[in-house]
Amino acid sequence: MSQSQSQGSIDPRRIADVEPVPAIAGEVATPVYHRAQPRVGGLGPLGWARANLFNSWVSTAVTLVLVYAIARIAIAFIDWALVNAVWTVPQTATGPNTARCRDLMGVGACWAVIGEKYRFILFGRFPYEEQWRPAISILLFVGLYVVSAMRRFWRRELILIWILALAVIGLLMFGGVFGMTYVPTDEWGGLPITLILSTFGLALAFPLAVLVALGRRARSLPAIRLLCVVYIELIRGVPLISLLFMASVMFPLFMPEGLNPDKLLRAQVAIILFAGAYLAEVIRGGLQALPKGQYEAADALGLSYWQKTGLIILPQALRLVIPPLVNTFIGFFKDTSLVLIIGIFDLLNAAKVAVAEPAWQGFQNEVFLVAAAIYFTFCYAMASYSRGLERQFSRSARR
Repeated sequence: MSQSQSQGSIDPRRIADVEPVPAIAGEVATPVYHRAQPRVGGLGPLGWARANLFNSWVSTAVTLVLVYAIARIAIAFIDWALVNAVWTVPQTATGPNTARCRDLMGVGACWAVIGEKYRFILFGRFPYEEQWRPAISILLFVGLYVVSAMRRFWRRELILIWILALAVIGLLMFGGVFGMTYVPTDEWGGLPITLILSTFGLALAFPLAVLVALGRRARSLPAIRLLCVVYIELIRGVPLISLLFMASVMFPLFMPEGLNPDKLLRAQVAIILFAGAYLAEVIRGGLQALPKGQYEAADALGLSYWQKTGLIILPQALRLVIPPLVNTFIGFFKDTSLVLIIGIFDLLNAAKVAVAEPAWQGFQNEVFLVAAAIYFTFCYAMASYSRGLERQFSRSARR
């Protein structure tokens, strides 16, 4: 067989590994083939491991070392957390007897502290007999997140659902009606505080951020643009702790005598302003990433500024910045722990106070692990949902 024949021929046994290249319009449809890339998903677990973990002696050595290290860490953690763990301790007239936990300190976990303090960690100083109310509030918050994540509920009715659910949460937390005892915000704490600050903070900061981002790009309105620039740079130039301190200590000094807003409300306003400045810059990045042709096409359709922005510009800009937006959401969800500086006990701060009792001092690792698991659950759910949105929007854009 000649060289030209060998180059132009196709082995029938390899026909499954090639893909046809479509002919250019106006030319004779001559079948031209190029080799298709193998599908990783069709290799199977063993094939994937051979191709990615054991494809060379260096990769094999690194894989074996990592497997050994991970196995050692996992076995040590299982021994500490499960095999040698203490789950309960006897109760005495003076309180829990933690002698067994102290004998096994460093060898086995003392999960008895969780059984003793879990209600304080989750609900703070909320009255013990009324803690079913913050428990239901937590479930309502989680239900709102789940419903909001489903695209079939992305209608105007969703706003009504949020309003009704938040009204019920407010009634449960404050009380004072339907036979429920009134509980001031000073006695709130734990996970409900974290969810309230993060949910209201991000929900109200997002529309503020959109307006500020649009205002900073409004070249035809220099006064508004300057105001937005000053707001962003001023807020981003100071840490959140300083804003919380100003809201708690300095803000009441400028209010009329007798008017002193609630401490939780002041912290909420500070978080909204702080989150709004950071989200505004993320959204502005998405607006700048859009090609100029999108703006020109919207103008050619004769749309007004708000129609162009709401129907064409913002949806595309927000789709581009989903990863940094969710990263900002996760950061602010965890930053709510900084409210300790003004005497508000969220989940992490309630966990710190839970081990301040002399009987449980020294067992903070177990408490912080539980708090970390709760934070991780919420943050991982946000990250997973954002990845799903990216895949859905990418498929829609390719169509």
